[in-house]
Amino acid sequence: PTAEAGQKNWRKLKAKFGGKVDREAASVDEAAHAATRSLRERPARRDISDAPVVLNAQGLTVTFGGLRAVDDLNIRIREGQIVGLIGPNGAGKTTTINALTGFVDSEGTIEFDDELMAPLLPHERARRGIARTWQSLELFTDLSVKENLRVANERPSIKSVLLDFVAPERDVDLRQVNWALDVVGLAPYADRRPTTLPLGQQKLVGVARALAGSPKVVLLDEPAAGLDTEESQALGNELFEIVDHGVSILLVDHDMGLVLDVCDYIYVLDFGRLIAEGTPAEIRANDMVIEAYLGQGADA
Repeated sequence: PTAEAGQKNWRKLKAKFGGKVDREAASVDEAAHAATRSLRERPARRDISDAPVVLNAQGLTVTFGGLRAVDDLNIRIREGQIVGLIGPNGAGKTTTINALTGFVDSEGTIEFDDELMAPLLPHERARRGIARTWQSLELFTDLSVKENLRVANERPSIKSVLLDFVAPERDVDLRQVNWALDVVGLAPYADRRPTTLPLGQQKLVGVARALAGSPKVVLLDEPAAGLDTEESQALGNELFEIVDHGVSILLVDHDMGLVLDVCDYIYVLDFGRLIAEGTPAEIRANDMVIEAYLGQGADA
């Protein structure tokens, strides 16, 4: 639409709703401003080589017909780590997350807190402490931000269903929900619907919803997709906050600035196979990674 048409529509809205439009616009501007903080300086990466391994996959293999989407992958996540998983489109990154969380069948072993995950369904793995986000957000747009988190926080049982019938307005324990909102900076927007927030804040709703289930590890599937530089920096700040609270992270993303800035360790996939692993400095200088993913001009 032309600028004149936009101004005409704006005048119509103001005439119909009065100051409410101004208040809503100001509220959205406030939320957008909250996502424009610069990436804070993280303390020097501590030595976590002896930290307990929380999630350990060995020989992870996923096959679709004759295609091996993930081929004999070994990956470990230690307590307090931000681990990156990168690679070109189709490299098998999301499939890896699907395998770790039980949404696709896989071969090899997946251990979480020294317990084998193979027999467990996705919801059972989530209750053990493995949470994930989705590329397409999958938020409940007719619920508030806080209600989105409550869905992930509740543990339905026969007792809870019966209580919903006889005492639907009873008090529930929302400490984990409120904690998750605080960690990602969404507490001021708890009663807003996700669709009224900027994209960067909507992404954080998905992250907070994963945290609401009290996980030990969160697998983030392209949380920075569609974000501008400032929103990506704000997301990086929130990732630091999450690990500062004792939750480990597996980060899948194409935003190499974000991955190299926040990750302690990085794995690189190409056509389902691991082609490199190491610290951000080692990955940045790896010739195979430059050729397969970063591009020949990356060193410049």
